[in-house]
Amino acid sequence: MDQTKTAPHFKLIFATGNLHKLHEVKFILKEYPLIIEQRPLKGIEIQSNDLGEVAIASVLGAVQRSGAPIFVEDTGLFVEALKGFPGVFASYTYQTLGTTGLLKLLDGETNRRAVFKSAVAYCAPHNRPACFRGEVSGRISRQARGVHGFGFDAVFEPDPGGGQTFGEMGIDEKNRWSHRACAVRRFAAWLLTDGID
Repeated sequence: MDQTKTAPHFKLIFATGNLHKLHEVKFILKEYPLIIEQRPLKGIEIQSNDLGEVAIASVLGAVQRSGAPIFVEDTGLFVEALKGFPGVFASYTYQTLGTTGLLKLLDGETNRRAVFKSAVAYCAPHNRPACFRGEVSGRISRQARGVHGFGFDAVFEPDPGGGQTFGEMGIDEKNRWSHRACAVRRFAAWLLTDGID
């Protein structure tokens, strides 16, 4: 790394092909002296029910290919009545079933409890990876509401959100409660105090 803690800004590679996620992460990190550069370099996603394990495996593959410090973020939606489904497969489930499909799976179900989880994994070449987690509890709404966000945001009502879905919240409000904002802020705080050599 040619930048240090004394540099006004630290350049960081975010391995993602998801432009919605990139926008959200950049918004979360705007208060930190970090410059985020996006590259679609994500590594292999292993089959695991542990979001942190998935993120660490992904960042290890990405850092090998890039040769530079890099981070990834993985999200899972764990629905209680569906025994944790879609879990770590939230992105694939959204692409194949969408919000309508998830709501159909819960048709007639009174238990709508769910947890959104995020894992941010970071690794620099020849170093061990670090992982930072965030989560928010809430419930799956009866119908999709809102035009903001992406993925399952329109059907997830976080407990502290006053009955609104993430899709009904502006980005500032969502980032007060979101699983991703929690994990990303933990990562940034660590990076700027302990993580930069």
